[in-house]
Amino acid sequence: MDRMFRVLAFWTGIFAVMFYTGDMMEASLLSLVQTAFFLTVGYLKLSERMYVYIFFSYLTVFMIGFTYYCSFILVPGFGGH
Repeated sequence: MDRMFRVLAFWTGIFAVMFYTGDMMEASLLSLVQTAFFLTVGYLKLSERMYVYIFFSYLTVFMIGFTYYCSFILVPGFGGH
C-alpha cells in the first residue's frame, strides 16, 4: 500500500507540472502540496489498515472541499460563451 501512495505522488506531481505549464498557479500549488503529502505518507512504513484510514480521510476531506467549492465559490456559466 505504501507503493500506491508513491504512485499517487507521482501522478499528482505530473498534474502539478501540467497545471504550472498551463499557468494555473493555484491548482499547481495544490497538486504540489498533495504530492508532498503522498510522498511523506508513502515512506512512513505504516500498517495496511492505517494506509486505508489515511486514504479514506483524504477522500472525505476532498469531497467536502469539492462540494463546498461547487456550491459556494464556482460561478455557473464561467466559460464566457
